[in-house]
Order: sequence, then C-alpha cells, then structure tokens
Amino acid sequence: MTRSHQPLPIVPLQKGASFHKPFQALPETVDINAPATDAMTDFTRTTAYTIFPLESVEAARAKMIHRGVRLLMVVDNENAILGLITATDLTGEKPMQVTRSQGIPHEDVLVKDVMTPRERLECLCIDDLKGASVGSVVATLQKQGRQHAMVVERSADRSQIVRGLFSISQISRQLGAAMPHLTSAATFADIHQELND
Repeated sequence: MTRSHQPLPIVPLQKGASFHKPFQALPETVDINAPATDAMTDFTRTTAYTIFPLESVEAARAKMIHRGVRLLMVVDNENAILGLITATDLTGEKPMQVTRSQGIPHEDVLVKDVMTPRERLECLCIDDLKGASVGSVVATLQKQGRQHAMVVERSADRSQIVRGLFSISQISRQLGAAMPHLTSAATFADIHQELND
C-alpha cells in the first residue's frame, strides 16, 4: 500500500537570514587539574577554519579577524592538511623575510611562504588525553615551546584525522592567569610558577 505524501509549506527566505554554525561551549573557567578536554577546541563540535596555500597572507589575516581565530589549517582541494598558519606567522619576521628574499611586495606574499608545513607539525593523540589534566597540556606546550597543539585520532583505516586543538591563549582565559604572547620555554616557566603560587 502506497502512502500519500503531502507537499510541505514553502516560505521565502528573509533578508538578513543567517545560518547555524557549530558551537562548542568550553567552560569559562578551569583549574590546572581539570580534564584536558575541558580546554580543547573539539572539531566534532565546532568548525575548523582553513585556507589554501596560494591565498595571500592578507587574505589569511582577514579570515582570522572575521572568524575570531588566531590559527588556520592550510589545506589542499581535498582538505588534506598541508600546514598551519598563525597570527604570529603573519605579524612576525616571516613575511618581511619573504619580501626581501623574493623581491616582491608584501601583498604578494602567500600563505605557503610563511606557514609551518605539515612535516614540522607534532600532535597529541586523543587517546593520550584520557585522564590527562589541563596542567599536562600546559607542561607539554612548555616542553615543546609551542602556542598550539593539534590533537589527532585514528580512523578505521588507521589514517589520522585532526580532532581538535589546544591554544595557550584559550587555556589562559580559562585559567584566569595572565599568559602573554608566548615565545619561549622561559615564559612557560613563568606561567607555571604563577599557576602554582
């Protein structure tokens, strides 16, 4: 027996209509002993922002400002990760070095010229976060001298998928500890001291 299907009502799309975006509500505050995942941006619950390697650094800057992020994953046409570009890459010496070495104007500097390539990226495994604390993440970032840590998981075919990201600026907001722009392990040592005082 075939069921009769009725068409649904149609409405016009209003001017100014937007769309839902995934949103992960991390706890506003955590302490150093909280579960590490309380400070992880989880890409199964929030959007990972990307950029192509042949886009300009100015396009990367504009995208970071528009999205309210300080890091973009650099991807190819199939969304395979080629590297990362951070706000520090855009404001540091890298663009100036490229303009001098290639003899090009700043607006012609491309993402691929200043990004950190995939071969130099180190990640944490999601399975290692079970039972880990925010303090463990801070200690890891301190040891590596990094601002960010990508978190990967394995798919059924054993290939890696980036599951999430830790950001020292996000952790500092949640801890309520003043963590200035970090560039060295010495700065992390200062933070560790401040958190333990």
